[in-house]
Amino acid sequence: MTKIIQSDRSQTVVVAGGAGFIGSNFIRTVIEITQWSVIVIDKLTYAGNLLNLDGLPSDRVRFVVGDVCDKELVDSIAKNADAIVNFAAESHNDRSLYAAGPFLKTNVEGTFVLIEAARRFHIRYHHVSTDEVYGDLPIETDTSFTLASPYRPSSPYSATKAAADHLVSAWVRSFGVQATTSICVNNYGPYQHIEKFIPRQITNLLTTRRPKLYGTGRNVREWLHVYDHVFGIMKILTSGQIGKSYLLSSGLGLSNIDVLRLILEIMEFPEDYFDCVIDRPGHDRRYALDSTSTKSELNWSPRYSDFRAGLKDTIQWYKENVDWWIENKRNVEEQYARREASS
Repeated sequence: MTKIIQSDRSQTVVVAGGAGFIGSNFIRTVIEITQWSVIVIDKLTYAGNLLNLDGLPSDRVRFVVGDVCDKELVDSIAKNADAIVNFAAESHNDRSLYAAGPFLKTNVEGTFVLIEAARRFHIRYHHVSTDEVYGDLPIETDTSFTLASPYRPSSPYSATKAAADHLVSAWVRSFGVQATTSICVNNYGPYQHIEKFIPRQITNLLTTRRPKLYGTGRNVREWLHVYDHVFGIMKILTSGQIGKSYLLSSGLGLSNIDVLRLILEIMEFPEDYFDCVIDRPGHDRRYALDSTSTKSELNWSPRYSDFRAGLKDTIQWYKENVDWWIENKRNVEEQYARREASS
């Protein structure tokens, strides 16, 4: 029998990858607006940070250090839960180009272990995916991907996420797993690792480094604040149709150079205060999703409709939380410098 997930009932949700950027923001939202308890499983790789969960109530949030590929551990946690939400993923395109193995392990095998646990224990499963599974769109058009668009991943990262999506769909059809999937555009907001585009530029400026821009910067991304993303997941988890995928997007599509110039403007630097570096291999041109059906069915829409305001809040968070990111900054920039030198 399917367990019903309701926000006003005391239930237990396993959050895989809950010490990461989106997962930790999801947990904070769960604690704020529901009566659920959370069991976090996270391997604490470089992208996982226990400080992301600092201040959460210990009587409702339990943390387990572990790998989602560890079947025995996952089963021991999932057997008494009502749902699994899977944020666990290796997610950085640049890293996938230099070392694809961890992406296959976590993104594909880890998803398999989690959906098998959902199948065995007859619990709800939600899978968090990315718009990159669709490949890219021409910059010159205003078209968007829909649920009818074919998968055309172009990097090791997006290929492993596409494989995971297909596993979830197959387990729904073959075994009746009570699963849903969300496919989201680029996120920004608090607790995002500083290797990512927006926080890297912000922290470069805060540490007197010149920002770096791949190629001409014309590549376009659609940006959704992480708070809007996790509220969308909450809607899907409590009201979504089993077996269905949902697109989460904002309509805020900007080129990388426009985003960087907006950061420079807000932080009061000249608009040309950056350096261009060699473009990365297979750099997708443009992403965009049509989330009309999600908005209509689930009564969801982004609250951060003003990208400049959301970006200003994000910059302020990194200014106020230097201790959260400063120790990792030198290591991240050294890794980028080595890659650029070998290009």
